[in-house]
Amino acid sequence: MLDPQYLPHLNNNYWYAQLSPDFQRYILEHAHLQHVQKEQRIFLSGDAFDGMYAVLEGAVRLGYIDIQGKEAVAAIAEPIMWFGEISLVDQQPRSHDAIAIQKSTILHLPSASIQQLLHEHPQFWFHIAQLTSQKLRFAFLELISIQTQNISQRLAQRLLFILNGYGNHIEIEQHSIHMSQEQLAQLLVCSRQTVNQELQELEKRGVLKLAFRKIEILDTALLHQIAYAWPHS
Repeated sequence: MLDPQYLPHLNNNYWYAQLSPDFQRYILEHAHLQHVQKEQRIFLSGDAFDGMYAVLEGAVRLGYIDIQGKEAVAAIAEPIMWFGEISLVDQQPRSHDAIAIQKSTILHLPSASIQQLLHEHPQFWFHIAQLTSQKLRFAFLELISIQTQNISQRLAQRLLFILNGYGNHIEIEQHSIHMSQEQLAQLLVCSRQTVNQELQELEKRGVLKLAFRKIEILDTALLHQIAYAWPHS
């Protein structure tokens, strides 16, 4: 059974909170904790499906490193975000890497437990579809922003996405984003210098405060206004 200290984290997760009590209880009874170190892999691209995961403490980088060592980062999973369900749906190997970027506590729901749940309760596929569709929605939003927004808006929108756990949080409890400017640049597919300039401008406007590998959001309303204002360029 999961340590009670983590229950508030799970209950603040939009997907988990809307599950029936029976499904919630099943997850609590069959999932187990994994304590991983910085740069430790949870899974790698090409691995077989071994279950679903949720970040309870720390952060996990979701992306890919090519044979030349160039890294592409799709998302940073922080408490509490579920990941790893795509290979369950399409029955294909993992499409990306999941690697801890700091010491983290991960909840793992093994493949056998998920398969048993789906066999006994096929309606749970609906909830798996919800989880997958949530990621697809944000992927489309990011694709649209690349084509329609300037870098200032894209940065503001991505910071909001991260703060809200890509739609995973019922309420925003933490207003700090633990991420380097280099990682943020990888997410936005731009240079670190560009990200640095934009962040400094936001800091001057009182939107956020910069620290080493940390961005503290001070004014979410203004950040939202910047993200969704009509573009001037």
